[in-house]
Amino acid sequence: MRHGTRIACTAALLLTLTTAPAATAADADPTHVDGRLPSGATYMMDVPATWNGTVLLFSHGYNAGPANPAQDAPDAPTKALLLQQGYALIGSSYASTGWAVTDAVPDQLATLKAFTTRFGQASRTIAWGRSYGGLVTTAIAERAPDEIDGSLSMCGLVHGGVANWNNTLDPVFALKTLLGSDVPLVNLPSQEAATDAANTLTAKVDSAQSTAEGRARIALAAALHNIPVWNSPTQTRPAANDWDTQQVNQYDAVKGLLKIAAFNRRQEAEVRAGGNMSWNTGVDYARLLGKSSVRKEVTALYKKAGLSLTKDLAALNQAPRVTADPAAVAWMGTTSSFTGKLAKPQLSIHTVGDPLVPVQTESALRRAVTAAGSAPLLRQAYVDNAGHCTFSPAEQLAALHTLEDRLTTGSWQGTDPASLNARATAADPTTSTRYITYRPTPYLRPYDLAHPADRR
Repeated sequence: MRHGTRIACTAALLLTLTTAPAATAADADPTHVDGRLPSGATYMMDVPATWNGTVLLFSHGYNAGPANPAQDAPDAPTKALLLQQGYALIGSSYASTGWAVTDAVPDQLATLKAFTTRFGQASRTIAWGRSYGGLVTTAIAERAPDEIDGSLSMCGLVHGGVANWNNTLDPVFALKTLLGSDVPLVNLPSQEAATDAANTLTAKVDSAQSTAEGRARIALAAALHNIPVWNSPTQTRPAANDWDTQQVNQYDAVKGLLKIAAFNRRQEAEVRAGGNMSWNTGVDYARLLGKSSVRKEVTALYKKAGLSLTKDLAALNQAPRVTADPAAVAWMGTTSSFTGKLAKPQLSIHTVGDPLVPVQTESALRRAVTAAGSAPLLRQAYVDNAGHCTFSPAEQLAALHTLEDRLTTGSWQGTDPASLNARATAADPTTSTRYITYRPTPYLRPYDLAHPADRR
């Protein structure tokens, strides 16, 4: 950021606000701009009549295509509240769909430049994003810190690309091995082949769910991905020892993983990487289970089924392993994994019951940032809800305002759940406020650029 310009803009804005008649951003419709970047990506901008000087650069989540619209806010209710409060909102489509980080980062920065050209320099720029957009946001925070003042990741893939694909491999490897299937897990030649593999393994899972042995094995596969036992807002939240309800909830999430990420999205990412970017050579699955957040459930279900967990873990450890293409790992690591080096403050929030991007990804982020010496710049907060990115508008605004306080004061204030909930209620008293004290268990397959030993 050009700080001299920013200070001048801030002074001019304050002068305007102090001399103009009382008004709100809602007095006139925002200016809406649609455009196209040289890359082919489209962008959109919404700027309120009374702009508060802050621009929010929103990075959207994974989009499988073929439609590829631009987005500048996570949802319509949150967007409306932000415009009422005077924020300028911008975001691009990215030039391509899928695992598009190599397009997303430059397209987002180009959108910011287009905004500045049209509307002038912002007094403050915040990058924020949800899900895959959290990965894009964190990449911007590491690679272009001079372009932003801070960043907010929501339900983000903040563990990075290599870690993501390794951890996505483990549950399907377990299902293939223990349920008996010959589906390919990597080096998928086409989307059609990926769909066939997903359907075949899903049918195996559906059949296994009808037996106690099969349910125990599905629970084991879920545990290797840290799939929570309450992972959708429509589910009953099970008691701590209600193993059967816990497993039924995970069964739905396991099928979702097969249908969404494990095959079709993997195939698209493999094309970009030029090969398979994940492996399980050298992995001890007994050790992984021992660190899983749901290991007690697995142990109980195996006992109930009269099945030997020791034998199944040995079968996993003895099964033929998946090896990675070093060039593909290098591509994914370079483009989509993190150094942990933050130059500006980042706040990262997550729901505790996320089945697609488990909350343990926050442990992976903390690990990288701590190793890089950037821990004072990072804060993390947790929302007591199930599902992927199921934040209320109030919770999202509370996170944004907390980050803004850090940028204004130079120190983190009010990052505890009570303060976040109070701020959320003040921002939007009509929607939920569910921040809680929470500490996620370790991420099972971490990989970052701050730990050389991860690079094998």
